[in-house]
Amino acid sequence: MNVRSQDSASRDDLNFQAGAQAHRTSNIVAESALRELRPVGRERLIVVEDDPVTRTMLVGYFSENNFDVVGAGTCAECRQALRARTDLVFLDVQLPDGDGFELAKEIQATSNAGIIFVTRRDTDVDRILGLEIAGDHYVTKPINLRDLLARARSVLRRRSIDRKAARNHNSIAFGDWIIDLTRRELLGGDGKPVALTRAEFDLLAALVGADGRPLSRDYLIEVVSNRQAEVDIRTVDALVARLRRKLVGSGTPVIATVTGVGYKLALSERL
Repeated sequence: MNVRSQDSASRDDLNFQAGAQAHRTSNIVAESALRELRPVGRERLIVVEDDPVTRTMLVGYFSENNFDVVGAGTCAECRQALRARTDLVFLDVQLPDGDGFELAKEIQATSNAGIIFVTRRDTDVDRILGLEIAGDHYVTKPINLRDLLARARSVLRRRSIDRKAARNHNSIAFGDWIIDLTRRELLGGDGKPVALTRAEFDLLAALVGADGRPLSRDYLIEVVSNRQAEVDIRTVDALVARLRRKLVGSGTPVIATVTGVGYKLALSERL
């Protein structure tokens, strides 16, 4: 073979390699784009469950019901999945590399996703802790798939309503405080935020929104947890006690007890 033929063969070989590399790069980019593309009109759900059988069952069922579903067997895999927009997380409490309650706090701090605990831990202490920390629901195994689907849709509907309401800046003054429903903040008379748990904020927001009308304990249970049948009335009483300790300063009780009914806001004046 002469020199010119060798040069031509070398160029052809380089062109082939370059073309192959470009093809591989194009495939990688396309696959990445497909992973990031969320089907139009479908909410994204992460199933955090270390048992592969249960995880596969949930992923399959919710995929069939028009959800974009990602499975995660560990806290680390959940954190990875949360890098993309997420609407709802099914979260087990016992995971191989961490605690589900602690992971829920991380999710709440970094994402607007709803959280439904799905776990075998069924003590009242665990249930109340989960709901007070971050949970929209606390579901114990064995799982009723249709019930879980209804709860998921309920959470997503409620959060959609909250997002629409948040587009209008909505603050309410009562006594020495201002509750900001958009930012989910409570500000004291000094302008500094008062630390509230999700359950405390939701209960207070319900009382403020009632404009002084009394709300029953049963209704407040539903507001706080969405699981009226599974949370003791004492949970609401405990939340009210904690709020009363935090809402001090004006000398006038902010939350009043209505005998035989529940509670009401003693001070309510809209901005």
